[in-house]
Amino acid sequence: MTAALSAHELIARHRSTLDQALEAIRTRAYWSPHPEHPKAYGENGSLDAAAGKAAFDALLATRLDLGQPGTDDWVGGETSPYGIDLGVTYPHADLDVLLPAMKAGQRAWRDAGAEQRAVVCLEILKRISDRTHEFAHAVMHTSGQAFMMAFQAGGPHAQDRGLEAVAYAYVEQVRTPDNAEWTKPQGKRDPLAMTKQFTPVPRGIGLVIGCNTFPTWNGYPGLFASLATGNAVLVKPHPRAVLPLALTVRVAREVLAEAGFDPNLVALAAERPGEGIAKTLALRPEIRIIDYTGSTEFGDWLETNARQAQVYTEKAGVNTVVVHSTSDYKGMLSNLAFSLSLYSGQMCTTPQNLLVPREGISTDQGPKSYDEVVADLAKSVDGLLGDDARANALLGAIVNPDVKARLEAAAGLGEVALASREIANPDFPGAVVRTPVIVKLDGAKPDAEAAYMSECFGPVSFAVAVDSAADAAELLRRTVREKGAMTVGAYTTDPEVEQDVREVCLEEAAQLSLNLTGGVYVNQTAAFSDFHGSGGNPAASAALCDGAFVANRFRVVEVRREA
Repeated sequence: MTAALSAHELIARHRSTLDQALEAIRTRAYWSPHPEHPKAYGENGSLDAAAGKAAFDALLATRLDLGQPGTDDWVGGETSPYGIDLGVTYPHADLDVLLPAMKAGQRAWRDAGAEQRAVVCLEILKRISDRTHEFAHAVMHTSGQAFMMAFQAGGPHAQDRGLEAVAYAYVEQVRTPDNAEWTKPQGKRDPLAMTKQFTPVPRGIGLVIGCNTFPTWNGYPGLFASLATGNAVLVKPHPRAVLPLALTVRVAREVLAEAGFDPNLVALAAERPGEGIAKTLALRPEIRIIDYTGSTEFGDWLETNARQAQVYTEKAGVNTVVVHSTSDYKGMLSNLAFSLSLYSGQMCTTPQNLLVPREGISTDQGPKSYDEVVADLAKSVDGLLGDDARANALLGAIVNPDVKARLEAAAGLGEVALASREIANPDFPGAVVRTPVIVKLDGAKPDAEAAYMSECFGPVSFAVAVDSAADAAELLRRTVREKGAMTVGAYTTDPEVEQDVREVCLEEAAQLSLNLTGGVYVNQTAAFSDFHGSGGNPAASAALCDGAFVANRFRVVEVRREA
């Protein structure tokens, strides 16, 4: 193919960004090339707010033709959690045509080498970044996130995670040199001399199975990790959140073609209502890598049945916060209230269980009983969400009926400390917006255990009364070991309690946040610095992002000959 973008041009354009990303993952310091503020866009080819909204509106009720081979139908049906029918239709693929076409371009992509693949990926990310305002509306109206969260989490934060995956992929591929001269002395005889060539080779086609709540943030790491390591990538979006990933695929195909590669290295697999093609795809012999975010049930099925593929899963967990003591009671309550409210708790990192000693906690405001702590937290949530405009901006919309049903059922599980209430969204009357519910449970009662030991995804949290800090640590250990956790939080001024909780998290491989009282929250992680998940407990089989996330997406093949 004729390249409109030469390798030299792409390296000149993006090598410095790649180098900065490599330095960031080495130092774990803050860095991002993607602006978080909406007003930062509108120059140098990027869309400003008005242009981005217009671009999104222009997509509604249209056919998104990607020019893929094997298209045998057009499918759609997305309805925004804000009550809008998107009306976009997407190509439905004949897999027996599409998958061979995807494999056809892998040889040239493999031979391009790690650096060229990396800068092509960075060009894709740059073009996505330029359209962040458009993508933000697409994420908002498929996930139910409020606009600012959709803009940041679905835009720059997702792009950061994609770039982070490219950086890790590059590091792992260049760890082994391209060529080596090998000489072994043989005493009085001539030495043995060999020349050796080492080539990273892809596993095959990577399958990205997207999620409803964070289609880009959760989708980009696997997509770019597989692409940067030489694999073709088939993107299977969640049927309620196709648009953001379909736009991503369109940009990727455009860049690949301009760089002289086969655009079919990246393709979309949209499905008919109820078709459920994820299982069919997962068992295809061409699929050699699977990235999945979603329910434990299907994640377990993939790990058990997709034996031909390397499977990376992010499943469900029961996130826990130990509340033992604090030197900033007001800050603790404020931080927890925000964590419980953000995006209506529809994050895999949102705290669910708050373990509070039944005799209470010590604070800078004096001793607080269990009942006082729970009541004060309820007041803090109420205060945060008391203004409906601010509440809508924080909560977004309930993403699907299952979340609403769990929220309504939670009130019957124990004593309600904070009842959920309905909030009207004047801009989107069809949106379902609900505030969180907090339910009090006695950790010593067996009937309560069924509730707090199960994930209740959504704006539901349980204030679990425990006998002591030691009991809290032990319950934390059992929860992470049996159910998994993406996040753990703890509040304590006692070094021994801190050490006990830390030891549990080290032994059970759970990411721990201690004494958060400011503007950093347990359910938020920063690319290039924080690890999302660990891959060491049942909540996820991989961490975003580390060397293990990328290293097994390719193998190194050696060709040697006598010198």
